[in-house]
Amino acid sequence: MADPKTVQYADLESLVGQTLGPSDWFEVDQGRINTFADATGDHQWIHVNEEMAKEMLGSTIAHGYLTLSLIPMFGPQVLRVEGVSRGINYGANKVRFTNMVPVNSKLRMVQTVKEVNEKAGGKQMISECTIEIEGQERPACVAETITVLYG
Repeated sequence: MADPKTVQYADLESLVGQTLGPSDWFEVDQGRINTFADATGDHQWIHVNEEMAKEMLGSTIAHGYLTLSLIPMFGPQVLRVEGVSRGINYGANKVRFTNMVPVNSKLRMVQTVKEVNEKAGGKQMISECTIEIEGQERPACVAETITVLYG
């Protein structure tokens, strides 16, 4: 189990410039890919047609947005902020899908805190989240995310 960095809400600014993680490895299997396809309506053959994808690509691949959607799962594995009443996903400045994620790949995340600023009575944290693929040099996804936390 990953050992998250723990910080108090009042000390959130101390994280700027720090890289946190990695999270635990998480395997993306065909069941998760199919469930995501059903949830989003994206049933493109590269994701769900195992026979065709095996012939054309070697295997099915996970949706880019499935990979991005794992950030909220990985987040608590790399950072725990104590003294927070709530947090919201505010958005993303930039998202890039830099490598395919073949079915049964294992993924994990590292997070670098870039900024912490006052925002709407809370603290806005901008982080670069990099989702790595086990055995691959190039990551699956690099996303600059924005979270607002309230004490």
